Amino acid sequence: MAENEPLPLLLLNGPNLNTLGLRQPDVYGSATLAEVVRDCERLAAELGFGLRAAQTNHEGEMIDWLHAARGQVGGIIINPGAWSHTSIALADALVIPEVPIVEVHISNIHQRESFRHHSYVSPLAVGVIAGLGVRGYEYAVRHLVALLAPPAADA
Repeated sequence: MAENEPLPLLLLNGPNLNTLGLRQPDVYGSATLAEVVRDCERLAAELGFGLRAAQTNHEGEMIDWLHAARGQVGGIIINPGAWSHTSIALADALVIPEVPIVEVHISNIHQRESFRHHSYVSPLAVGVIAGLGVRGYEYAVRHLVALLAPPAADA
C-alpha cells in the first residue's frame, strides 16, 4: 500500500447471504452476492479505495475477521443478516476495529417480523441502510468514502 493510500473498506456478509439471487427473490432481489461484491469493488476503486469482501455462515469466523481487521481497514460495511437480531458477541467484536461501520439490510427489517425490528449492530453504526435492495451496499460505500476521504485541497 502506498504511503498516502487510504486503508481499504471491509465488506462483510453474514448467514445465508451466499444464497442471494436464489433465496426469496421477491424479498432480496435477483442479484447474486458475487455481483454485489463486484459492483462495490468497482465503485470503491473509482472513489480511490480498495475493498475486501467476505461472507460466512459461521459467527465465530466473522468475529475472527473483525478482530483481524484492527489497523487493516478504514471502515466496515456489514450485512449481519439474522445475527443483527441475535448476536451480542458480534456487536462486541464490531467495537474492536475502532472504525466507522455502516449496517446494511437488503429488505426493510422494520416491515418484517417483529423479532427483526431490533439490531444489536445499529447502535454501533454511523449509518443504517435498510429496505433499499442491493443498492444499499453502494450507498454504504459512498458514505464511508465521504467520511474517510481527505478533504479536497483549496484551489
